[in-house]
Amino acid sequence: MDLTVIAVGTRMSPWVQEGWTEYARRFSRGLALRLKEIPMARRARNADVAALQKTECNALESAVPAGHRVIALDERGTQWSTEELAGQLERWMRDEHGVSFLVGGPDGLTDDCRKAADNVWALGRLVLPHPLVRVILAEQLYRAWTITQNHPYHRK
Repeated sequence: MDLTVIAVGTRMSPWVQEGWTEYARRFSRGLALRLKEIPMARRARNADVAALQKTECNALESAVPAGHRVIALDERGTQWSTEELAGQLERWMRDEHGVSFLVGGPDGLTDDCRKAADNVWALGRLVLPHPLVRVILAEQLYRAWTITQNHPYHRK
């Protein structure tokens, strides 16, 4: 099964790439964590933010592999504890569907993008910079996976 993070933004800082790579490489061969980067819509002075968001969300949705469950990340979504995320991951693995996580750009996701997703997940109520979300998401997915594998990484 694949866990695919589809995120707006390319050419991330080295710390973002290193953090992502560190957690992505830890997954077993049966569960892969992949990243698809979507170019950010060009922002100019007096740009129409809603139009930029729509362009980015269309690109995010187009990048979702066929048959994947879609989880949009947004601070207004449902918050899951680490154990709840592990339970979600177990269900997804049982269903044998891939899962795609949509991470918007600096202006976030459109209402339509959130509504089209199977779930909207909040990492917390804070608004986080989209590069940092990649690293946090990779770590939390790895942590949830270790719980499903009875690996000692997660400590209560």
